[in-house]
Amino acid sequence: MSEQFVIVGAGLAGAKAAETLRAEGFAGRVVLVGEEDHRPYERPPLSKGLLLGTSNRDDAFVHSAQWYADNDIDLRTGLRATSLDRDSRAVVLADGSRLIYDRLLLATGSRPRRLSAPGADLEGVLYLRTLGDSQRLDASIAEGTRVVLIGGGWIGLEVAAAARTRGAIVTVVEMAPLPLQRVLGDEVATVYRDLHASHGVTFHCGVMLRELRGTDTVSAVVLADGTEIPADVVVVGVGIEPNVELAAASGLEVEGGIVTDASLRTADPNVFAAGDVASFHHPLLGRRIRVEHWANALNGGPAAARAMLGLSTVYDRLPYFYSDQYSLGMEYAGYAGPGDYNQVVFRGDPASGEFLAFWLDSGRVVAGMNANIWDVQDQIQALVRAGFAGQAVDAGKLADPSLPLGDLLT
Repeated sequence: MSEQFVIVGAGLAGAKAAETLRAEGFAGRVVLVGEEDHRPYERPPLSKGLLLGTSNRDDAFVHSAQWYADNDIDLRTGLRATSLDRDSRAVVLADGSRLIYDRLLLATGSRPRRLSAPGADLEGVLYLRTLGDSQRLDASIAEGTRVVLIGGGWIGLEVAAAARTRGAIVTVVEMAPLPLQRVLGDEVATVYRDLHASHGVTFHCGVMLRELRGTDTVSAVVLADGTEIPADVVVVGVGIEPNVELAAASGLEVEGGIVTDASLRTADPNVFAAGDVASFHHPLLGRRIRVEHWANALNGGPAAARAMLGLSTVYDRLPYFYSDQYSLGMEYAGYAGPGDYNQVVFRGDPASGEFLAFWLDSGRVVAGMNANIWDVQDQIQALVRAGFAGQAVDAGKLADPSLPLGDLLT
């Protein structure tokens, strides 16, 4: 009897895992289960191309509909996995069916953190996580629409850029003193604040939300200091929560995500996790991390698939993400949260719109970003890998654009 591999979560990580199983020669049965009605799609277009009108809905899908049949992937959409019985190695679905697995991949992703303020249930209060969310938001934005973003993270600022480009009146409310401050620190966060301000976005930072007002439909956002901001649409982007309930109820270890080793295997040798939901040990960083970005789903799904097949696998990709806002495109690689660095070095002038930024911990590069300067990601990632391996660089040379980045490690 052939083996059956089950993947719960039909997003990018799950779809790429299924693709990799076939590419590596797995001839058994592959079942891919997704709660949404759509076949797997990628999320970056939801806050970028689809809102800007530069891409269409079909561009977001990972594979064509025919691909699943051609590769003998049993894709089941619109079905939620309700429980996991690890003793009998079975996943129970909402329709009552049971899927017996030889190997199981949990790629259950995450969901938006919900707003708890009074008025959060009014019409016109939107979230952005799914294809349907993006379509609703797209239909809500027009010239002159008053859009208020609650949260100045990546989703909030990308939506702000798209809405402003379409002629909306945009306001960002952020509890921290700067948007993206926790991710980028003061120096680079200021660049993004100034970028949006130059395009007419209004910021209210360092202030708490009191309530949302309206009769049936939202009409205003009220801040703790009494400021009232008129609103036709409110977009909430205050973070996400990993969907760990299925794993936790089955007794798998959960700590900020589903705990795995460097091969994305849980303590149960037949169960793996990948994508937003996995809290995996990163051998280079020397810690367990959970990464919410597109590249982690793109690369983590295939890594988990290879581990499911018993192939030697160490998932040590550097965290990577990208963002496009107005004419500023960027890529970031590394891991530099609050307290992980003590210096930021720029190469080039941020005011010019073309620059590199590096986050250093005692001279070691722990993260790097290229803004409107391309084909340097390999060198940046080499510097970050060297930094986590203990190699320091001269900050003055790092800032000098006349010196090739590759020469800094010689």
